[in-house]
Amino acid sequence: MTLPGSPHVAYRGGELFVEDCALGRLARRFGTPLYVYSRSAMLAALAGYQRALAGRDHLICYAMKANSNLAVLQIFAQAGCGFDIVSGGELERVLAAGGDAAKVVFSGVGKTRAEMARALEAGVACFNVESESELELLSQVAVQVGRTARISLRVNPDVDPKTHPYISTGLKGNKFGVAHERAVATYRRAATLPGIEVAGIDCHIGSQITETGPYLDALDRVLDLVESVEAHGITLHHLDLGGGLGITYTDEQPPAAEALVKAMLARIDTRGHGHRKIVLEPGRSLVGNAGVLVASVLYLKPGGAKNFCIVDAAMNDLMRPAMYEAWMSIVSCTLRDEPPQTMDVVGPVCESGDWLGRDRHLAVQPGDTVAVLSAGAYGMSMASNYNTRGRAAEVMVSGAQAWLIRDREAPADLFRGEHLLPR
Repeated sequence: MTLPGSPHVAYRGGELFVEDCALGRLARRFGTPLYVYSRSAMLAALAGYQRALAGRDHLICYAMKANSNLAVLQIFAQAGCGFDIVSGGELERVLAAGGDAAKVVFSGVGKTRAEMARALEAGVACFNVESESELELLSQVAVQVGRTARISLRVNPDVDPKTHPYISTGLKGNKFGVAHERAVATYRRAATLPGIEVAGIDCHIGSQITETGPYLDALDRVLDLVESVEAHGITLHHLDLGGGLGITYTDEQPPAAEALVKAMLARIDTRGHGHRKIVLEPGRSLVGNAGVLVASVLYLKPGGAKNFCIVDAAMNDLMRPAMYEAWMSIVSCTLRDEPPQTMDVVGPVCESGDWLGRDRHLAVQPGDTVAVLSAGAYGMSMASNYNTRGRAAEVMVSGAQAWLIRDREAPADLFRGEHLLPR
């Protein structure tokens, strides 16, 4: 059986493996629901970007909102990556994982005064500023704490990334970035502000992008702006081209990271900007196909219009299907020699939106385990405790080794910090 996504997830003798670890055995050892990640798959995905950028002044900043487990951050930090963060909490995770604050870019439309001050204290590389009012506040905070804030403006190029509307970020109607027509004036203002040093320009148009065209369209608009800004005597040292490259969930055919980056570099060189440092912010494409969510089959429930496979993973464990109506491949961890049945794979949460897959063909029985593939991105990082359900455990594998990298939450963990009223 050919599986979509990473070659590090494959069947051997009827058993589904991640690298050299059988998922059924991991489920028995660590319990379910269980996220399992392949270290080799993450590093292989990163290698495509690294090959394309070899010999160039560059920084690859992992967009950690995709998966922020400390062990995942550790792997990328040890591989030389920086990090794209969107909150003060994410900065603390980077530091706890051994990451270098000097390789951090701070994105996000709603940075608070406290987050700015902490990031300046830690010495982040750059703030990706997303509004004129944010720029003014950052200047004030930098002066107050006696630091200089290096900034890029995140420019909204009004380019359609041709992806889900919830993860499109570069159109006029999106909340992100400074409008293209306001960018030059905002850079001119930034150049006059105390505590601010203009460093570069930033653009990120969305996520799960599967075509090269939108990237090149946005890049051309960014380079037009670079030339306009520098005509006013303001030097832009780096080009932050964002991330958003899609992965294969079913039959998508996104460009390989190496091919995409080389196409962008060729456009940059052709237009005479090859001397600038390149910053990239990949997230999903580094971790998405590296992870699976393993769940146990609780019940098979025939119905008048639908058959249901009820598993112990739910929308609180994996939000993408309910939130985006995302299609994710679901397969059995042990192949059975019996005909498959068509059924919806659903969880125990008390919502009709609690489904992981509709109309799937599975040959399973209660007690079996199934795997939701390509679940390494926006799975655990979006998980919640809805219905007072503890979040899943997480495991990292490398070859035949497996490490528990996050404990399963117990009920007491969920209401720690809550308080009863006085009697």
